[in-house]
Amino acid sequence: MLGAADIARRAVLAAIAASGNGRLVAMASRSPERAREMLAPYPDARVIESYEALLADPEVDVVYNPLPNHLHKEWTLRAFQAGKHVLCEKPLAMNATEAEEMAAAATASGKHLMEAFMYRFHPAMRAFVEQLRDPVHVEASFGFTVKDADDIRLQEPFGGGALLDVGCYTVSVSRWILGEPVEVLARARIVRGVDMTITGLLTFTDNRTASIWASLEAPEGAQNLTVVADGGIHRRERPFSAYRDPHDPYQLMVESFGVSVLENKPVAIPVKESIANMRVLDRIAESARS
Repeated sequence: MLGAADIARRAVLAAIAASGNGRLVAMASRSPERAREMLAPYPDARVIESYEALLADPEVDVVYNPLPNHLHKEWTLRAFQAGKHVLCEKPLAMNATEAEEMAAAATASGKHLMEAFMYRFHPAMRAFVEQLRDPVHVEASFGFTVKDADDIRLQEPFGGGALLDVGCYTVSVSRWILGEPVEVLARARIVRGVDMTITGLLTFTDNRTASIWASLEAPEGAQNLTVVADGGIHRRERPFSAYRDPHDPYQLMVESFGVSVLENKPVAIPVKESIANMRVLDRIAESARS
């Protein structure tokens, strides 16, 4: 694991430790004290004091990259150069151009790359999407409040903003259900270069539509998915973060990636899917700022 990120503490460390085909080997952090505290429940895992040393470790087969968005490309490319597979936190990159470069590097290295959209592995979420018949409209929202003014999610150079942080989920699920949009319109409330709240309308073939909303200044729990389809209206609350109920999508994601690595099978979320999602995010950002 590259970095002692909060998502590691909350979900991914436990998912790796509980997986049936993986083992937590080490965490590299520029704050060894924080890393040691996070790894306390996992006594077999080692703290490594630099990212470079972790990538050089022969015991490491797979790297999980939860670094800030602006570092996803750099350290994913370095991992491929070191001969490691990479499970990269969402969004895969800062933009589609970066994502394409990462995909090309994965192909050249012969290693697997997958974006960590854990919600796609939840059995209930998969069942929800699979039972839809002739959907015509999707409404997806994901918001919460970032309370620390120094949070990297509020820093433009680090790839901050609601769209990349949580809007990527709303776009992903809209495309999962409706396909690729042909038209994009968006508006945002931008503060110091960062989109604090963003709203988008995506138009698909046959005049099907999706309304997406993402915010870093919303009440906790502002997360919903509604689909208008043949046969009625289908709703799912907390579609992007419900876990351990009893399924843990993080563990299912880790195990799925492990199968791809161990058996050299295609990953469950192809990189071309992640690139397509980034292209729509780019279009939304451009529309909101124009």
